[in-house]
Amino acid sequence: MNDYVVLVVDDDKEIRDAIEIYLKNEGMTVLKAKDGIEAIEYINEHEVHLILLDIMMPRMDGIAATFKIREDKNIPIIILSAKSEDTDKILGLQVGADDYVTKPFNPLELIARVKSQLRRYVKLGPFEGIKKTIDLNGLTIDQSAKEVAVNGEPVKLTPIEYKIVELLMVNAGRVFSISEIYERVWKEPCYNAENTVAVHIRKIREKIEIDPKNPRYLKVVWGIGYKMEK
Repeated sequence: MNDYVVLVVDDDKEIRDAIEIYLKNEGMTVLKAKDGIEAIEYINEHEVHLILLDIMMPRMDGIAATFKIREDKNIPIIILSAKSEDTDKILGLQVGADDYVTKPFNPLELIARVKSQLRRYVKLGPFEGIKKTIDLNGLTIDQSAKEVAVNGEPVKLTPIEYKIVELLMVNAGRVFSISEIYERVWKEPCYNAENTVAVHIRKIREKIEIDPKNPRYLKVVWGIGYKMEK
């Protein structure tokens, strides 16, 4: 995990410093910011591969910062939240965060989630071989460029949203359970992940469907899971 830059954003200096120690022990470079405004300044000035972002901060909180970052960047974002902030945690996922870790966190869990995101979105380069494009009645995915479009119009997806769309489009017509989607996309066992997956599905529909309440592409199969319509 050398040469990867992680931005730690938290208004608590002790938490920033502790996380810095954990990450540096794994060979990562660490930048630290105390609020969302500083975080955005760092992102604009430095190459950052992943962001650890606290929710409750002065000046600009984690939710507002995530929303701002997602306007033009797909850097993986892991939310740091207290147990009492479940509503904010879900809101963070809705506006574009990829994962969350609950405070007080286990350092080993934090490192595992950071490594998982870095492997998925930094280490993986373009697919080798022939460019593969899938078209489902106007919904297209270019796997080599990792791009999705609807009727030729590009759709801006977060890294996690893209992986869900890719999984369902490559296997169009097949129904995936929530736990299967989580385990295939997040690459870890599924424990109480229903809300996490549902939030991402909802955001994907808002981006690819003309009428998200009556989806044309991403269908729910009640009691089973989700599928991409052929």
